[in-house]
Amino acid sequence: MPSRLWNFLTTDIRDLVSAETIPEGTDAVGAVLELAGVLQEEGANIQQLAPLVGRFSTLLDVLNSPLMEIVGAGLPFVSMGAKLLAFYLENSQKPPTLEQCVAIVSQVAYLESLQEFLKNENLLNYLSQTPVSQTVRQQIKQLEELELNEKDAKTAVVCFHESKLAAEFGRVLFARLKNAGLEEKDAEILTQRVAWNTRRYMMEAWAQLPEAVQHLGKPTFGEWRQEQEKYQSIDRYLEEQIAAKPLERVFEENFRFRDIYVPLKAKPINKNGEVEEDKEAFDLETWARDILQQKKDQVMFVQAGPGRGKSVFCRMFAELVRQHFYPIWIPILIRLQDIPKLQQSFRETLRERVTAKFASDENWLVDRNTQYLFVLDGFDELLMEGRTSGGLEEFLTQVGQFQRDAYQGKDMGHGVLITGRTLALQGIEWQMPDNLERVRIEVMDDQLQQQWLERWQGLVGAEKRVAFEEFLRDQRCPQRVLELAREPLLLYLLAAMHRDGELRVEDFEGASSTGAKILIYEKFLDWVLTKQREEWLQRKLTEQDTDSLRRILSEAGLCVAQSGDESASVKAIESRLKGDKEAKELLEEAQKRIGDNPLRNALAAFYLQKGTKEGSVEFAHKSFGEFLFAERLKNSLLEWTELERKGKWFDISDEQLHWEIYDLLGYGALTEEIVEYLMGLLVASEEFRPVWLFERLENFYLRWFQGEFIDESDEPDELDEWPENLPQKKSRKLRKQGIKGGLRQVDVYAGLNVTILLLELHRYAREKDELKQSIVFYPCGKPNEEGELEDPTRLFRIIGCSRCIGDFGFRDTVGQFLTDANFRGANLRGANLRGANLRGANLRGANLRGANLSRANLSRAYLIDANLINTYLIDADLSGADLSGADLSGANLSGADLSDEIFGDIRWDEDTNWENVRGLETAINIPEALKQQL
Repeated sequence: MPSRLWNFLTTDIRDLVSAETIPEGTDAVGAVLELAGVLQEEGANIQQLAPLVGRFSTLLDVLNSPLMEIVGAGLPFVSMGAKLLAFYLENSQKPPTLEQCVAIVSQVAYLESLQEFLKNENLLNYLSQTPVSQTVRQQIKQLEELELNEKDAKTAVVCFHESKLAAEFGRVLFARLKNAGLEEKDAEILTQRVAWNTRRYMMEAWAQLPEAVQHLGKPTFGEWRQEQEKYQSIDRYLEEQIAAKPLERVFEENFRFRDIYVPLKAKPINKNGEVEEDKEAFDLETWARDILQQKKDQVMFVQAGPGRGKSVFCRMFAELVRQHFYPIWIPILIRLQDIPKLQQSFRETLRERVTAKFASDENWLVDRNTQYLFVLDGFDELLMEGRTSGGLEEFLTQVGQFQRDAYQGKDMGHGVLITGRTLALQGIEWQMPDNLERVRIEVMDDQLQQQWLERWQGLVGAEKRVAFEEFLRDQRCPQRVLELAREPLLLYLLAAMHRDGELRVEDFEGASSTGAKILIYEKFLDWVLTKQREEWLQRKLTEQDTDSLRRILSEAGLCVAQSGDESASVKAIESRLKGDKEAKELLEEAQKRIGDNPLRNALAAFYLQKGTKEGSVEFAHKSFGEFLFAERLKNSLLEWTELERKGKWFDISDEQLHWEIYDLLGYGALTEEIVEYLMGLLVASEEFRPVWLFERLENFYLRWFQGEFIDESDEPDELDEWPENLPQKKSRKLRKQGIKGGLRQVDVYAGLNVTILLLELHRYAREKDELKQSIVFYPCGKPNEEGELEDPTRLFRIIGCSRCIGDFGFRDTVGQFLTDANFRGANLRGANLRGANLRGANLRGANLRGANLSRANLSRAYLIDANLINTYLIDADLSGADLSGADLSGANLSGADLSDEIFGDIRWDEDTNWENVRGLETAINIPEALKQQL
């Protein structure tokens, strides 16, 4: 039989209850406080309690009072619930029904939940003391008539926020909060939060009920304790892993991330992976909040280049969710670099990664009372097996399916937000799930930059801020520096170094785009080494000491890069420094003074921090490690072209060179950022000898392709033991450092990374008249006098052998470095170069039959006389390319960009797909027959 929320308390004892109800304007909080006091002192004394009970329509009458009074009174709502039911039990002489228990427990738990938010959220500052309107009073009074049947009661017990009670209570609370001055959206969110939080207090109140209600399935003490431990575990996690993140220091400064952070802006990315540049940039946090509330079937996907603030946004947004949305959403912050291996599903991956106690229950992801927001930082840093062979694609597919399941199922309602570098997506965008809501973080506009500078002024003073702004306004300040000053990381570095007198506008005169960024990092390193050191380096550093410290950091950068992670073991760094006499002496001297591990202290002093793995360190920002690794590579590349004292031979022999190539490059793929830094550092060096460097690398490339190094083995020694070849030696070295690197993988990566360097030198030489004839990289061998290649299928076979590092190993490793490459006459039939950057490449006469060039950048490419039969050119950028004489029979050009295309005498047939091609209005020499067809 249905039960009303309050009247059942007086039904069987009506003769003893006053007929008077609480008059309007009476202090409801005071009345409830009086009721609580009598319950505490008199227990179930009907003579004392009956008149007080009769004064309420429901306990929610307290909402008629000023909300500040509720907080100030500190009403013990939960304990009142059990005592009220004991009062009913003793005086009615019959056990309460489930509906009656839930009627009381839900009220006290709901009010306890509201009281907690009013107390902890500092909302009272935003609430007016306007008297409750008559309309709201009437809504509160109407709760008296609310009936609760058994089904309603069971729903409230299992999942309160989905219950009829939550809806009815929420309707009243929402009206009361709006009446008190909250904006509609804020009132709606707070109402939801109160409802989600109510179950926590229902469990607490339910556990205190008398033994007479055991027949209703009252939880045991053990069950209640387990539930409370879950909530306490969540509280600890949020405090230690979420609330603490914005309070961490920015590098070695005395201020915190929250002190300097300003909200970021973003632009949308359409389903084709293109940024909608014509759209106005919007606030990133607002966008994410709206997705949480309105589009729960969508994965939030935030991409940007390095230094744009992705990781800081993750920690700040997770804290924002904790402050303003918990427990509707429980933020879980995960660095994807900490996921060692992708499991069979995203659920299993989460079970492996989230180790807090609340996640120990195997059913934690299918609990309707907890809804998690997984903030996943760094999709470009996934450390799973086969990370270049579909690892990222598989992960995104899993996440997309997880979000669909969460949206469609009743037991999960979780959300996912992912951030990472844009470049990691090239070549795989076509495989991404369709339920990603994608945006790209934009550089700071004038408004955001001024907000940042205002925060900076609060930290360093007005004088320092004004001086820095004058630096940026100086006409001699290069445009590139002004652009970099709109990226959060580099803006901080510029401002901090200028504050300390380490930055002058004259330093940037004549600097190129890349050169300006390199100069900032170089000055940053000098600043760190000479101005920001810790106590372990109290003595004055000599130039030799500084060089040694810089080499220590460079080796750390190399170890971090080779780990495939953002961290590296201290033992690995120590191992690489064994041969550096000066660095070793510096560390030994420091150890005598401080009596501790000097290397750990050195690394800690220079923006390296404790890694997630035991005994490891990581750079405070990934860009630092990439730059230092590039500097380490630069030093070796310069050494490879140094001549010995007599000037006849190279100081480093071929044998030593080959080993150093494997040692430095046989670990994984060079990134575009590292290569950009490396080429900029090389070009700026007076010791750069590009022709000699090219010749030595090309010699390695040709011998590597023949399998000389992996097949190489000398005769066995006297013990009949075969010596290691170079790939074996490097593979063993990696395994000692805990890094996976099989023999074939080491060999392939060494060769592909050398290929990247040769391609970069080839592209560099094309811009220098004096080098155009001396440096020409022919991946398939030099053509003879008749124009025939030495080995037309060489590159195709390299692509094939690269499959040992992933199905698309060559494309994923080398694909973004093919700009201006010379593939004239190459046989690349059936090759998968989807998404590759072939801008300006020479593919004249190349056999690309059946090749996959979808989404490839072929702008300004030479495709004269190329065989493009049955080639996939879907959504490819062919703007400005020359297709004269090309055979496009059966080719698929759907969605391709043909702007400024040079057609010439092309061939095509009825199977050629021209659907939705773009830019034909500016194409050149379109055959008349094709014009008529299109």
